[in-house]
Parts: sequence; C-alpha cells; structure tokens
Amino acid sequence: MNNANEKHLNKSSLIGLVIGSMIGGGAFNIISDMGKEAGGLALIIGWVITAIGMIALAFVFQILTNARPDLDGGIYSYARAGFGDFIGFCSAWGYWFAAFLGNVAYATLLMSAVGNFFPIFQGGNTLPSIIVASILLWAVHFLILKGVETAAFINSIVTVAKLIPIFLVIVCMIVVFHFDTFMAGFYGTEQHAGLFNWGSILEQVKSTMLVTVWVFTGIEGAVVFSGRAKSKKDVGTATVIGLTSVLIIYFLMTVLAQGVIHQSDISKLQDPSMADVLAQIVGPWGAVFVNLGLIISVLGAWLGWTLLAGELPFIVAQNKLFPNWFAKANINGAPVNALLITNILVQLFLISMIFTDSAYQFAYSLASSAVLIPYMLSAFYLFKYNIIQTEHTILRWIVSIIASIYAVWLVYAAGLEYLLLTMILYIPGLIVFIWVQKHNERPLQKSDYALMTLILIFAVIGIVKILTHSISVI
Repeated sequence: MNNANEKHLNKSSLIGLVIGSMIGGGAFNIISDMGKEAGGLALIIGWVITAIGMIALAFVFQILTNARPDLDGGIYSYARAGFGDFIGFCSAWGYWFAAFLGNVAYATLLMSAVGNFFPIFQGGNTLPSIIVASILLWAVHFLILKGVETAAFINSIVTVAKLIPIFLVIVCMIVVFHFDTFMAGFYGTEQHAGLFNWGSILEQVKSTMLVTVWVFTGIEGAVVFSGRAKSKKDVGTATVIGLTSVLIIYFLMTVLAQGVIHQSDISKLQDPSMADVLAQIVGPWGAVFVNLGLIISVLGAWLGWTLLAGELPFIVAQNKLFPNWFAKANINGAPVNALLITNILVQLFLISMIFTDSAYQFAYSLASSAVLIPYMLSAFYLFKYNIIQTEHTILRWIVSIIASIYAVWLVYAAGLEYLLLTMILYIPGLIVFIWVQKHNERPLQKSDYALMTLILIFAVIGIVKILTHSISVI
C-alpha cells in the first residue's frame, strides 16, 4: 500500500509541474499583452530584468531546498521557519486561495476557448459552460485521488502536448521574421517610431514587467511537492530548468512577433493573439490549431494547479497549522479531504458565475496579489538564513538580495490597493488560525495579536474603499 510519505516524483515529473503550472492560458495571449504597449527595445530590457529577478527567485528555492531538506512544502514552510507560525499560516492561506481561485479562471477560460468551436459555450459562464466545467472539475478530482504521482505523470504528458503549438508558432515566426518590421517599432508605439525617448522606454518596460508578474506564477510548482520527490536536489534543479525554459519561450514569442507584425498592429490582434499571429502566417487552420492547443494547455494548467491547491493544505495540516482533518490521505497517498474542500470551493465559485462574473474577478485579483507574498517571504528567509548561518557564500548573499528586492517590487507592481484588499481574504483565516492554535494548546503570541489587528485594520480600509467606490474591483 502506498504511503503519503513515499517518494515517487522524479526530476522529469517535477520539471513538468513547474512548466505546466507556469504555461497556462496566459501564454497564448502574451504576444499582445506585452507587445501592444511596448516595442522591441522595451521588451528586451523588460525580459533581462525579469530574467535576473526570476532566476534569483528560482535559486532561492534551489538553495533553500538543499539547505533545509527537512522543510516539506517549501514556499509555505520557509515563511514559517523564518518568521513563525502566524506568518507561515498567512503565507499558506493566501497561496491556497490563489490556487483554487486560479482553477475557477482556468475552468471559465477553457469553456471560453471551446466556445470558439461551439457557440453555446461562448463567454465561459453560460449554464452549459458551468455544467461541463463542473463535470471536468470532478473528473480531475477523481484522477488525483488515483494518486498524485499518476496525475503528475499525466501532467507531464499534457505539458509536452501543449508545447507543440507554441513551438510551431515560434518556428513559423523565425521563418517569416523581417528585420525592417522589427526595427520600425523598435522604440515603441507609432508616435515614437524611429525615435529614442528614454522616458517612453521606461514606461514601456514598466508595462511589460507588470505582465510578467502574472505569467510566472507557478515557479514554485516543484517546491510544493518537495516532500514527494525522490531526491530533494531534483526539486531545485527542476525549478531552475523549468523557469529557464519558460523564459526562453516567452522571450522568443514576444520579441519575434515584433518582426512579423508591426508593433502598432499588435494591439489589434484578436484573442488569443498567438492564434491570430499563426493564422496570418499560414492561414485560418493556424488559428484552429492554436485554439486546440489553448484547450490542452488550460486543461494541463488546471490539473497542475489542482495538484498544488490540494497538496498545500494537506502539508500545512500535517504541520499542525490547518485543522487535522485536512491531513487525511487515501490508500493512494492523495490528500483526499484537502482536495475535497478545495474543489467544493471551486464548484461554489463556478455556480456563482452563472449570475455574475464580477465577484470572481474581484476575488481572483485579490488572490493574484496574495500569491506574491509567499515569494517575498521565501526570499526574505534566505536573507535571514544567511545572517544566522556561519557558513554562507557571496553567491547566496547576492541571490537573497536580488530576489528580495525583486519580490518587493512584484508586490508593488501588482498594485498596492489590491494588496490592501487582499487582507479581506485573511479574515476567515484568522478564525481558523485561532481555532487551530487553541486546539493544539499553543497560546497566541503578542506579535500574533499585533499582526492580526493590522490585518483587520487593512481589511476594514479595503471594505470602506469598496463601499465608497474609491477602488475599482473589476
């Protein structure tokens, strides 16, 4: 009989989890998302900055995984080890919300993509869309109950399948790439064509980096499953390989597109922009092929994020910060109760979208901001770890400093107002944390009360801003 603590995930499965988690539906629209406001120069500068920051963050996970192999669940456990139970709980709570709300997005995006072939599903929030999405939701649920390793293996296969249309688009763009077209929009939008303006370039770079905040969510995919890895060293290696691969893919897609379609016309591309680009190169069948790839991609990302959303509360419960009920595993080692609660929440959000999708958009915006907090805390923990350890290297210091600065910037770039509103998500979490600590006979610390008070104050401010319409939440 399999045990939840057995080590089954090999390096290829872990790499598949990282790439599969990062490349979802956003990859198929990144050409227009980044290129509509930026020229070739700004894209290159933006990707260089992003590469430095994200690779530093990947090395944070690699270094900490090797230095602290006793910490399973990585992204949450680093926050707990570095800053105590409450900070660790908040990191886990925010990540869990982001993960399962992301699955609501994948469900609606999937049905919207199917709507390109069958109009009855157009928009992704029609009654037929919700019914089919719900069937798929529970199909994924029962697949994972067969075993996390089985689901991870299928995720690796799906990841390879969804990379095929992406590679086809890249190859086609290389073939038809025209240097004159690329240089015509090199400095940005039409009014700046052929002219170098440093202020304009900086604004363009900022616009590209705001997009990269979202497209690399999932870099921690292997770290979350570190407790199931055959080798802890594979976790860090898989994170770096996965990130580097996705960086190259995104860089080629966005930069090459500027030499295929004039920069001023990129904003006119239909969604998903990758389908429109391939259709302009090879004809209408290209759009059909990419839309099929989008469906496969979203299915894979949905599977990958369901794995993450179920695994994290399972690990946190084992560490006595979530109710013990979440720590139950079935005969296949799958987190049966954590997965059940996660998918019930996804189901409720799906049903609510029959009536309106604005509530989900608001919650998902908050959750997207919340997922960046665990990244920042992980970088901070490596910095703290360097201070308290007698043996450390200059490289570790450089990595921790760059990653910390970049993580703070990501939180800022995501929007300070949404970060403020994110605190609303933590109100039910405070109740859970207090109950768990009382149940485990662990008294709350003065610092816990201080932080809880701060969260409540920020949450109230956020609610007031919503009620007074001083913040747009859609």
